[in-house]
Amino acid sequence: MRYRVILPKSVGVPAATTREEVVKLMDEAIEEHIPVLREGGMTVPVPHSTEEYAEDEAA
Repeated sequence: MRYRVILPKSVGVPAATTREEVVKLMDEAIEEHIPVLREGGMTVPVPHSTEEYAEDEAA
C-alpha cells in the first residue's frame, strides 16, 4: 500500500509506503514552502485538518 498527500497550492506531492512517512514528508514540504510564500508576498494559508481516503488507481 502507498500513501500520498495532496494539498492545494503545494509544491509537491509526497508519496511513501507508510502513513507516518508521508506525514513526515508533508511536514518537511510545508516547512520549506512557507518561506517561499512569504518571500513572494503571498498569504500563508491558515492551518486546518481534513482526513479523506481514496483508492489510488496508480498503486
